[in-house]
Amino acid sequence: MNWGILNFNADTLLIIGVTLRMSFFSTLISAFLGAILGLLLEKHQFPGKRIVVRICRTLMGMPPVVAGLIVYLLLMRQGPLGFMGILFTVEAMVIAQVVLITPIITGMVYTYAVRSAPGIRIFAKIMGAGKFQTQLLFLREMKGEFYFAVVTAFSRAISEVGAVMIVGGNIQGKTRTMTTAITMLRSMGDFSQGITLGILLLVIAFTLQSFSDILRKNEKSEENF
Repeated sequence: MNWGILNFNADTLLIIGVTLRMSFFSTLISAFLGAILGLLLEKHQFPGKRIVVRICRTLMGMPPVVAGLIVYLLLMRQGPLGFMGILFTVEAMVIAQVVLITPIITGMVYTYAVRSAPGIRIFAKIMGAGKFQTQLLFLREMKGEFYFAVVTAFSRAISEVGAVMIVGGNIQGKTRTMTTAITMLRSMGDFSQGITLGILLLVIAFTLQSFSDILRKNEKSEENF
């Protein structure tokens, strides 16, 4: 289909599918790991904790090409994980994205937990809640912030180009994503399909942000009720 500047074809739909699959699974894994690491980091005191927190916050701004290079060196044939044979696959792209966005969720969850946890624990202790009930209360109170952290991570994953280009190889029909395709199309002068993919990226980002806002608004409504 060709609607003015918008150019939809089978290749475009395949690129969108690869992008969404990669972003969904990398965000799902990172959300699980990041939430656990962030909560553990807030809860436990240990020597060198400040350094660990500082490293985590540094990794939140890790250049994507660095994450891609690290994963590439691990997965290349001579690398320690080369036996897996998954370099230049969607799986390799997911791993690179997990390395890139897990620190983002970890850092955000830790920041929220440091701010909220003391008050929640005091309230739970006054109410006579056990450890399990305290954890449930803690997760409920942080639900809105966790949504925001996940949406932020997903937005980073879906819009990233450097890491996935290195470990994915931008192979047509296999590992080509919306961002790597836009980069390639610009160099080829095919602006029609590039604009199509760019607009779709913006639509997806807007939809995610709207969904996050709706969830947070519903949560505040429940609290007021």
